[in-house]
Amino acid sequence: MPNDKTTSKHSRQLLFSEAIAQPKTMAAQTAPQGHTSPPVDQPTLDATDRILQEIASVGRRLEVMDLKITDLTLASSSIRADIAGFREMVPNLDQRLSAVEDHVAAIPDQEEELKSLRTKLTDLEDRSRRDNVRFFGIPEQKEGSEIKTFLSSLLTNHFGIELSPPPEFQRVHRIGPPHKASTNKPRPIIACFLRHEQARQVISTAKTRQPISLDGHEIRVAAE
Repeated sequence: MPNDKTTSKHSRQLLFSEAIAQPKTMAAQTAPQGHTSPPVDQPTLDATDRILQEIASVGRRLEVMDLKITDLTLASSSIRADIAGFREMVPNLDQRLSAVEDHVAAIPDQEEELKSLRTKLTDLEDRSRRDNVRFFGIPEQKEGSEIKTFLSSLLTNHFGIELSPPPEFQRVHRIGPPHKASTNKPRPIIACFLRHEQARQVISTAKTRQPISLDGHEIRVAAE
């Protein structure tokens, strides 16, 4: 079924077109049959033309307004669709905001926990270091392939330290990458004793007997 608005608009356009094209004919056709119209002077006809032209101009402006109204209607529909989409997003944003607030609220507790962990790590590092003993001046490659056996023999034969039970090490190695062949400075050896009291005994005894010589090289001992 035709839209009433569209029909009205079409009728108005048709009326305006006929009025502009045949103003005088319309005036003649609207007179009753058998009636002779009195002569109309030219100024009256000119005024009628101007009125019809103004009416046509109003019609054109109405058409422009109809187009603008249509554009506004489309824009309004788009805005309503965007608003509906935003409304769907709001619950999700609320959930994310709540999660962020929970995380922010938990930060003080996490900082306290991190501080405690750092304290424990520092304590563990300190405990680990106190079992370490450094040996300086031992020539490179002197230890051979069995560095732990070499170190045990060094303590007994050169430092005169008799440990009971025999010393056990968690690890023994040289510190740092190998030096270039042009340098004569050997890398230190670090030994981590399995028993803390043996590490302390080696350090205290070595202090009373230093300097100790090995193949003409002075050997020094120090805690880490």
